[in-house]
Parts: sequence; C-alpha cells; structure tokens
Amino acid sequence: MGKQLHSAVAEALMLAGWMSYDSGVHGIAQRYFIQALRMAQSAGDRLLGGSILSAMSHQANFVGRYREAATLARAAFTGPAGSLTPQMAAQFRAMEARALARLGDEKGVDLALAEAERQLGKRTPDSDPAYIAYFDEVELAAEFGHCFRDLGRSVQATERGASGIFGDGLNNRSDFFVTMVQAEAYINQGEASRGFEIALSGLQLGEGLKSARCVQYVREFQGRITSGMQQAAEFRDFTEQARGFRLWQQVVGVLP
Repeated sequence: MGKQLHSAVAEALMLAGWMSYDSGVHGIAQRYFIQALRMAQSAGDRLLGGSILSAMSHQANFVGRYREAATLARAAFTGPAGSLTPQMAAQFRAMEARALARLGDEKGVDLALAEAERQLGKRTPDSDPAYIAYFDEVELAAEFGHCFRDLGRSVQATERGASGIFGDGLNNRSDFFVTMVQAEAYINQGEASRGFEIALSGLQLGEGLKSARCVQYVREFQGRITSGMQQAAEFRDFTEQARGFRLWQQVVGVLP
C-alpha cells in the first residue's frame, strides 16, 4: 500500500510539474519533477521514474539545455531496463530525437525516431501504464515534424508531421504546436503563402489557449520567419492579419 501511495503522489507531482512548465514557471516545475522522481524511486516504480525523466527532458529541451535533454531522455530509456514497455520506449526515444535535432545530430535523430516507430508498433492495448496512453501514432508524427523542422529537412517535416494534427477540437494545444511547426516548414521550403495560411490557422487555435509554451512557439516562429522576409508581400499580408490574434499581440509587445 505504501508503494502505491508513493506512486500516486509521484504522478500528482509530475502533473504539477507539467502545469508549472506550461505556465513558464520553470524553477518550480523542475522542483516538482525532482520531488516526483524521488517519490517514484521510493515506490520502486521505474516506469514512472522514466516518464518523469522524460518530462524533465522535454522541459530541458524547451529552455535550451539540449545536451541535458538528450541525457535525461537516455536515462529514461535505460533506467527501467527489462521492464520498459513499447509505448514508453517510443516516447523516450522520441524525446531523445527532439534534443538531438536541436544539436544538429541527423544520424542520431534518424536512429532514435526509427526505434521509436519500431517500439510503438509493438504495443498492445494492455501493454503500457495508463499515463502514457496519450502517446500514439499522431503524437509520434508530431515529433517527426519537430525534429525534421529543426534539422532543416522541411519537406520531410511537412510530409511526416502533417498527420500529427488531431483536428478533433479536443487536442487544440497539441494541434497548435504542430500547426506552427508545419507553417514554418512550408515557408522554409519556399511555399510562403501556404505556410502563412497555416500559421494563421494556428493562431486561431491559440485564441483559446493560455500557455507560456504557446507564446514561445509564436515567438520562435516570428523570429525565424522575419529575417529576410520583411519585403515579401506574403509576409506583410500575414503580419497584418496576425495582429488580430492574442498570441501574436503578446509576442510583438501589444499585450503584456
């Protein structure tokens, strides 16, 4: 009973860490994750410990600590040893791939993504804990899109990442992230009009979201596409329309 209680508390602390991370309170998020990891260790719950390390990898990658993110993802993968389940293995390798993409390690990314895809194909309905059930083919496609965008492989980013959008109205946060990545990938491959159209649809999705991560995605998008495009008619049309959206207003300084 003690171990079950420790695992339950670890899950709650991990959720609190995710919520703090999403709100941009990174120091507090990290403290929650560390506390969660200690609880999982007390429970002897290696699988949950792996998921917490993966969450820490996700955050480290977001704040620019890419080598740390890769190390945490590898620890998540190797820690549970023989008890690691297919869905969890897939998610952990996807997190490693995301960090390696930021580091420009193309070979490492391709190997990690291939392993993630292979592992996900091995899962069965009862093979994994409930808290990892969200990571499916759609989520993995989103990771492909992020990784290939970061590597500058824009065509692959749009081809593999397109199926990373749920489009069901129930996963708008995830869809927002993928949509902004898709928009940038289209712009980078020379399809500016289509890319800006997709970006506007992403900003529309973002109208109902309150997340520091969403703001950062828009900030990164704005910073990347502004350079060298100020004189393009498509860019001017886009920025004129984008001014009507809350997230864009926050990024360009209209809103606090």
